[in-house]
Amino acid sequence: MKRYKFYIVFVSCVFLSFLSGTLPAGASDKLFTVVIDAGHGGNDPGAIGRRGREKNINLSVALKLGKLIEGNCKDAKVVYTRKKDIFVPLHRRAEIANAAKADLFISIHTNSLASRNSRVQGTETYTLGLHRTEDNLEVAKKENAVILIEDDYQQRYAGFNPNSSESYIIFEFLQDKYMAQSVSFARLVQKQFRQSARRVDKGVHQAGFLVLRETSMPSVLIELGYITNPSEEQYLLSESGSSALAKSIYQAFLAYKQEGKQGNVIESGNVVETKKEEPPVSERSEDKKPQAKAQSAQPVFKIQILTSDRVLPVKSRLFKGLAPVGWYKEGGIYKYTYGESTDYNRILRLKRSKVDAKFKDAFIIAFKNGEKMNINQAIKEFKQNR
Repeated sequence: MKRYKFYIVFVSCVFLSFLSGTLPAGASDKLFTVVIDAGHGGNDPGAIGRRGREKNINLSVALKLGKLIEGNCKDAKVVYTRKKDIFVPLHRRAEIANAAKADLFISIHTNSLASRNSRVQGTETYTLGLHRTEDNLEVAKKENAVILIEDDYQQRYAGFNPNSSESYIIFEFLQDKYMAQSVSFARLVQKQFRQSARRVDKGVHQAGFLVLRETSMPSVLIELGYITNPSEEQYLLSESGSSALAKSIYQAFLAYKQEGKQGNVIESGNVVETKKEEPPVSERSEDKKPQAKAQSAQPVFKIQILTSDRVLPVKSRLFKGLAPVGWYKEGGIYKYTYGESTDYNRILRLKRSKVDAKFKDAFIIAFKNGEKMNINQAIKEFKQNR
């Protein structure tokens, strides 16, 4: 009877401990969830080289990356969109990530060009946005074209045509609240590719990828290299090459997770992320501009050159000698501009003569009465007012 009473007391204590949240420390801590997406698969081979197929390269690196995280990060959980050679629709990949309430989404791909003897090589990482160059658009078209083999793609993607440039205008109006985190991780990935794997660094870019559009967390799409470059294809297919690429992404993952905990500054290339803080009014270039000009009845055209999550010093080296530079805030991000005129042609000439060589992804934007407006509508109004 005494032993029976002891068991009753023991079970009661455990139950009460559970209700009061006094389980062992860390038991209720949320794991950092990362979704690893191996692009293509099954009846969708992706890009094809002389000896290999993109779907296999992507899966090899994805599994190796997941294994590194699972084996070394006890505070992280890995979810795969696929672990074998099967076809997974683009929308389903995003659904997996959203259902897992992921903290990070990594989509792994392999690049290609029309020629299988191309000498173009290097890695690049993309975040969601409107393409600013034809090269970026072509990459997005290739990756989005997978929806064409889905039975209901016209209904599923609301008539989106991955081969039509006009379809990509939808990405101009996206407000990605995770842009700063996505760009931060993308920069870390490219840094590791360059320093650890010794690959050619083709930088961080934006483009309209459907798989990134549907995710609700910081997300990137990585292009590991060019399968159409014979020497790079050999590297991508090798055990050492795929392992080096996986390890590079893993090291970037560790750095990103650590930076998130510490809130340290990350500064690289044309984008700067740092601990957020509102700048003094005296530093705000937008506050120094004459209000009369901001209230012009005509569209005002400017050239956007880079973004940051804070106000940069007036003489920041990131401006590459351009001055004066202004900024506006959108979606929690400070976006920097150069030049200002109601004459679209003048701004276009300025972009070509002074900006394009310094900022290859720069583009023209427009404001009216202090509010950002659609650039196509602004150009239309400019032509009507001439």
